[in-house]
Amino acid sequence: MCLIAFAYHVHPACPLVLIANRDEFHVRPTAPLGPWDDHPDIIGGRDLQAGGGWLAIDRQRSRLAAVTNVREATPPSPARSRGALVHEFLRGSEPAVAYAELRRVDGNDYGPFNLLLWDGEDLIVATNRLKPRWETVQAGVHGLSNGSFEQPWPKTRKLTAALGDWLDSAVGRASLPDEAADLEPLYAALADEHRPADSELPDTGIGLERERLLSPPFIKLPGYGTRASQIVMLGRDGRTLFAERRFAADGGLMGEARLVAGRGAAAVGRPSM
Repeated sequence: MCLIAFAYHVHPACPLVLIANRDEFHVRPTAPLGPWDDHPDIIGGRDLQAGGGWLAIDRQRSRLAAVTNVREATPPSPARSRGALVHEFLRGSEPAVAYAELRRVDGNDYGPFNLLLWDGEDLIVATNRLKPRWETVQAGVHGLSNGSFEQPWPKTRKLTAALGDWLDSAVGRASLPDEAADLEPLYAALADEHRPADSELPDTGIGLERERLLSPPFIKLPGYGTRASQIVMLGRDGRTLFAERRFAADGGLMGEARLVAGRGAAAVGRPSM
């Protein structure tokens, strides 16, 4: 997962609304949105190579975890996959603060990461760059990509602004975590391939040409790019909407699904293509 925008205590019916793109090599085996075989209460896509995840929820408990990589010119060779952070938090029972504190101790065992944790009480952002640390997120609309939390990269600003516009619209305010939610404006923002001006780009040590290629919200490169766009709405009534669109190497739509789960809602879904 490489780009996330989220609204915390902004939507009238949902304490947390999150939209995200996962960027990855297309050859890496991945399972689509659905319950995990070994932990059926966990819902999300799954990395079938290392066994972890990039964005997932527990459909019976108020728990969500999402991870992005942190871009570095020469990343280290970690002992553990970043995706394990999502898996470990969701199958465990530690509060978000306690789990983040554990990762402050051993965070450098993982690849460079930004980690978002929600336990129904606290929303936490943790990272192991420049040193392992964490902070509590305040109410508002926020962005998280491959730099530090709230670092104003162009694609982070654009996606955060698009989420804010949707939340301010009549459609956004009226949308509930159910099958009828109008998510098209959010999917359109996630599908944006516009590259900003060179003067707006960050310098992460990878060179200007690679910064350009990785600068849009939706990335489409030979062998690498946006594999999935995902939207999560966590309702105050205990329901959760989790929606996903999956993409082929040429950027074409491969399939999509919507799941509604949680208290007072049976899990329902739209069949994938």
